[in-house]
Parts: sequence; structure tokens; C-alpha cells
Amino acid sequence: MKENYCLQAALVCLGMLCHSHAFAPERRGHLRPSFHGHHEKGKEGQVLQRSKRGWVWNQFFVIEEYTGPDPVLVGRLHSDIDSGDGNIKYILSGEGAGTIFVIDDKSGNIHATKTLDREERAQYTLMAQAVDRDTNRPLEPPSEFIVKVQDINDNPPEFLHETYHANVPERSNVGTSVIQVTASDADDPTYGNSAKLVYSILEGQPYFSVEAQTGIIRTALPNMDREAKEEYHVVIQAKDMGGHMGGLSGTTKVMITLTDVNDNPPKFPQSVYQMSVSEAAVPGEEVGRVKAKDPDIGENGLVTYNIVDGDGMESFEITTDYETQEGVIKLKKPVDFETKRAYSLKVEAANVHIDPKFISNGPFKDTVTVKIAVEDADEPPMFLAPSYIHEVQENAAAGTVVGRVHAKDPDAANSPIRYSIDRHTDLDRFFTINPEDGFIKTTKPLDREETAWLNITVFAAEIHNRHQEAKVPVAIRVLDVNDNAPKFAAPYEGFICESDQTKPLSNQPIVTISADDKDDTANGPRFIFSLPPEIIHNPNFTVRDNRDNTAGVYARRGGFSRQKQDLYLLPIVISDGGIPPMSSTNTLTIKVCGCDVNGALLSCNAEAYILNAGLSTGALIAILACIVILLVIVVLFVTLRRQKKEPLIVFEEEDVRENIITYDDEGGGEEDTEAFDIATLQNPDGINGFIPRKDIKPEYQYMPRPGLRPAPNSVDVDDFINTRIQEADNDPTAPPYDSIQIYGYEGRGSVAGSLSSLESATTDSDLDYDYLQNWGPRFKKLADLYGSKDTFDDDS
Repeated sequence: MKENYCLQAALVCLGMLCHSHAFAPERRGHLRPSFHGHHEKGKEGQVLQRSKRGWVWNQFFVIEEYTGPDPVLVGRLHSDIDSGDGNIKYILSGEGAGTIFVIDDKSGNIHATKTLDREERAQYTLMAQAVDRDTNRPLEPPSEFIVKVQDINDNPPEFLHETYHANVPERSNVGTSVIQVTASDADDPTYGNSAKLVYSILEGQPYFSVEAQTGIIRTALPNMDREAKEEYHVVIQAKDMGGHMGGLSGTTKVMITLTDVNDNPPKFPQSVYQMSVSEAAVPGEEVGRVKAKDPDIGENGLVTYNIVDGDGMESFEITTDYETQEGVIKLKKPVDFETKRAYSLKVEAANVHIDPKFISNGPFKDTVTVKIAVEDADEPPMFLAPSYIHEVQENAAAGTVVGRVHAKDPDAANSPIRYSIDRHTDLDRFFTINPEDGFIKTTKPLDREETAWLNITVFAAEIHNRHQEAKVPVAIRVLDVNDNAPKFAAPYEGFICESDQTKPLSNQPIVTISADDKDDTANGPRFIFSLPPEIIHNPNFTVRDNRDNTAGVYARRGGFSRQKQDLYLLPIVISDGGIPPMSSTNTLTIKVCGCDVNGALLSCNAEAYILNAGLSTGALIAILACIVILLVIVVLFVTLRRQKKEPLIVFEEEDVRENIITYDDEGGGEEDTEAFDIATLQNPDGINGFIPRKDIKPEYQYMPRPGLRPAPNSVDVDDFINTRIQEADNDPTAPPYDSIQIYGYEGRGSVAGSLSSLESATTDSDLDYDYLQNWGPRFKKLADLYGSKDTFDDDS
């Protein structure tokens, strides 16, 4: 404590000595400031008697950071007019007056009541004045003075950043600048060495060094390798007082990272890679990957891969995966286990970017051998050709061989092949294929004019594995055969003007005709036109072949007349150029027409020519209309007559019993209703008579055939009914002609008589019906119903 007081007193004295020469009198009288120690009381100075006196001011000094128990005496103010009787009062105003600085109004002593910090405020401006204590009348004008805070080394150096980050390329030369760090000291740089800094390195040797005055950090070792160590932790110290003992210091951290350079070539970790691929793999499928390691990073570690040699260069390719830095080997072409079972590749890995400064480190590339084994797979059959084209002549008989497709199993097992046709491509089933040898045959004759090309698909599948299947397109061309005769290309019709015999013939053709042939051009043109041999010397017309697949029809004579003949039919033979040729005869219609003097057609109607003398067109139309009306009336009359209802057969008397309606419960509706004519049943011998019909007049009288009429005493009803049915079927005069005759005649001479309910007695009969047992199985039910009474009695 005592040493601090001595230091403070020494500093005050030093300040007084340094600034004593600066005091200069403004007037003849002046105020002298006094400086004393902390515990020293102020003494009155000698006052010079002047007519006028003034203030003499300069800077006061106070040491910062004073922590003593008593206020610090900054200085003493004393006026020349102060006689010491206590009538003068000193007043202090300005910055910090009354709070930081206080003045003894009697003695003028100024004290600092608080600890001052120069870094917070370096000086204070105050105003001093002497006044009369009783009247407060100013005895002197106010004057300013400055109190400066004297600096001490109380602030250590501080760096701008707590931690610095810097990069430097690896393998940099010694002395390469890395970064500059800067520290600042809040102390007064103009007073002493409190703010004079010196930099030094505490951590980071021997890799880095720092310049003491500038704070620049530099590399200190050569060939620092990033791959060995990438980051370095460096601590830099800044110390004031010029680095001498007793100075304050501060530190900062510097993180230095070595950046990468391409100083390492890629290197494969092994000399041979083993891979495999299935023969069923498709091009583009990945086979395997290789990777060359490069310790460099970023673009310096980029590696590209290439196949530089090997027998698999045509079958495989390699690409670079830049995300994983791997070489991806892919299948380029399909491989076949049965053909070649192993391949060898030589793969090279090279850096993309090369630094010329390190080219002496060696070639930045490496090679490796890749061996690829081909694995066997169950492959589908393979056709010997990608597609097939066959030919067959049209109209060829069913079973004609069209051609053959052939497939084989590429596997070593060589499984048998089974062939089939895709029926979706042969809906009409024109073809069939032998499933064992692949021969394609026709199933029906083909027509080229209907379809010239047929396209089908053939499947080939292994017998032992039907899932292994292949298909091939087969195009079948239907070859043309000359099976179509040429015909007129259009329905031609010729016209010739009637003329007299003296009028000369025209050299113009009546009509020019051409032909059309459905066959191919080889079996079509050239067409030959001619007249049939039997009319080759036709007196009326002739045909001239133009030798361009057309012909002209010319008249041989003149004098055609519509009254004699208004229409001529000329047969024309057309032959094609096929082998063998085919021909057809076509008929050309030539009409004789009326023409004017210029040869223009007027009319080709013969009737119009005849009626032209007395009737106009309007009259002809009226006559035709009348004829049509009469025809309509006649048709209506006949229709009404036919709709009139009359009985089909004329009988002298009507008997209600002659029509019996029977209903059969087994059927339904009107279809089971049948009408019976019992007249025939009443008189079976009347078949020789003739029953007239109104709707049909028989052309001849029907006579019964001998041998069909039953004997009068016959009791075989079945034969009788069959006979009558046969007679009705063969008799065109028997009514009705659209009905079925049903006969229920029991037979002539029956001992039982009639079984009809119309002739049965209403009372119980004593007749014996035992004879019904002899009539056969058809009358068994009747015999059971009408058996002998004795039988029933016995049963009862």
C-alpha cells in the first residue's frame, strides 16, 4: 500500500515538472495551482499585490484506477486576491463537478471522489470561478481548465476473433503466408509501452511460425501432407509492454486446414477381379464394379475408367459412377455359354485433373485385370432366321407344303423343339404346321385375288419346358395362277345411226372397249379382242384390236333401220396373255338410233318412231295412265272376290253331327283342336263317289287302286285305318286338301257293333264282350273294361 502511494506521488510530481513551463501569466496578477500529496494539506501562497490580477490555468493530471481509502488530490486553486480571511469562495462547475470532482470552497483544493478509467474517459473539462462569499459577486471571470486521466497498463491485448480459421495448400513451401492475426490494446499508445504489442506462437510448432510485429502466420515445415494430417491447432499470444516482463497478454486460436492438391495417383487395391454373368442377361445389365482408391479429394480425386485391352472389349463396356467413384462394368452384347465361357478385360483408372507441379510423382493411372465367367442358363429356342418368307401357288390343293421354319435349343442339353401356329394370326386356319419338323402346309386352296400375302406367327417351345418359347414371323406369298378370264372393264353399250345404203360409212369406231383381269400382270395384259370364229365374217360389225389393251368396234355396212332391227348383240372374245391363256366371251349391245344431219343422237326407241306420226308425247302419257288405272281396278276386284267366304264343299244337307270338335288335354291352345268329318265314317263305301270342291277343280277322276279296299267282312281295324289314310294321301280330289284325315271306323260286320256313344243304349247291356280279348294288344284296355261279368263277380 505504501508503495502505491509513493508511485502516485512520483507520477504527480512528474506531471508537474513536465507541464510547469507551460504556465504563462495573462495579467499582472495570477492564480497559482498547487499540487500536493494525498494526505498533504494545502498552504497559502504568497499573494502579489497588483492593480489587476488574473487566472493562470493548465492541465491537471489524475492517475486512473486509484483505489486508496482517501479521495485523490487533483490540485489546488488559489486566487491572487485571496488574503486568507475566508471572504473568497471557490466554485467548480463543468463535467463531473460535484460528482466526480469536488472543491474545497475555502482552500480551493480539488479532489477526485471516484476511481477514474482512462479507457472510459480520457479527460474532463471544468470551469473555475472565485466569488465573494457574502454577496456571491464574481471576483474573477470564470475560466476553463482540463483534468486529464493519466494512463496505466491496466488492459491486456485482445484479438479481433476468439478463433481464426485458415487454409493453406498441402506441400506448400516454407514461409508461405497462411493468415494474419491482429490484437488491440485499450491502453494509451502514446504514453509508455502499455499498448506496444509483440506476437508469439504458443502451440503449433514446428509446423508454423508467426511474425512478432505483424502477426502473420507462415508455414515452417516443407511437404506437409494432407493425407497424413489435415488440421492443425495453433495458439498465438499478443503481449504488451513490448513483450517485457510485467506486460499483459492475450491469446487466440487458429485452426489451419491443409487443402488438397493432386499429389496421389489412383491405385487398385487388388490386381485381379473375378466376376460372372449369365448368358440370359440382356445388354445393359450390370456385371460388376471395380474401384481404384485415390486419397485425394474433390476434383483431385476424380477417377475415370476405361477398358484398354482384353478379349471382352466387344462384349462388355465400362462407365464411371462419379458419386461412388467406381467403374461399372456392363454387358454390351449377349454372351453365349456354349460358344465362349470366359472373358478377360484390362481396366485402366486415371485421374481426370492432373497438377503439372506433381507430374514427377509418376503416372496418375493404374490398371487391373477383370476376369468374367459366363454362367449357363436355360435359354428359349432360337430360330435360324429372324423371319421367313415362303411362296405357294393359289388354288394349290390342301396339304401342299409351303415351307419350313427351323429352331434349335441353344443350351448344351439340346432339348427337342415343338412347333405351333399362333391362331390369332391365322383365324381362317389356312395353314397347319408339323409340330416336330416345322413344315408348314395348306389346309385349303388359296385365292390370290382375295389375299395376296398372309402373315402368321410360329411358336417354338422346348418339349420339357414349355415356358421356354420363341416366336418368328412368317410371311407367305400367294403366287398367281391364270384362273380369271378377262372381262369388259365396264358395261359397254354402242349406238349407231340409222342411214340409207348410199350414205358412206364412218371411220370412227362405234365404241372403244377395254378389258380387266383380276390376275396378276403376268397373267393379264396383253389383251386380244376378236369375234368368235362362227361369226368372224359378221356382215354388220367388226372388231379391230388396237394392240394397247383396247379395241374399236366398227360397222361393216350402212343402211341400219330401226324398223327392221333396232338392237344388235355382238359377242366379243377377249383373251389374256397368261400361260395358258384364258378367254371369255362378252356381249356388246349396239342400238340403232335416230340421228340428226350432224350425226347427233335423237332417239333410240322404235315405238317412238312408229307413233311419231299421229301422237304427241302428252297423248302417250295419258294412254299409259288410263291403262294403269284399269289394271288397278281389276286387281282390286279380284282381291275382293277372293276374300268372300264360301263353303269349300257343297252338301245337300247340313248335319250338326258331321263336325265333332275334340280336345286333347295333352296340348294347349287351338293347335290341338281337330275337326272330323263323320260322313265318311257313316258310309265307308262312299269312297267311290266324288265330293265336289269349289276352290279346286280336279283334272281327272280319281279311281281307287285295286287291292287297297278291305274285304267287307274284315275285322282288322288297324289295317282298315291305314288303308284309308293311304287313300286320302294319294287322292287329289278328296276334301279337304289341307287337312289330315282321321278315321274311327270300327269295321264292317263287327259282332260288337258300333262302339260310338251316339248309338249306345242308355241302359245296361247284357252283351258279351269277351271277344275283345282276341282283338290284339291295342284293345287290351277296352277288353279289361268290358270283360265278362263273371270275371268281375269272381273278383268281387
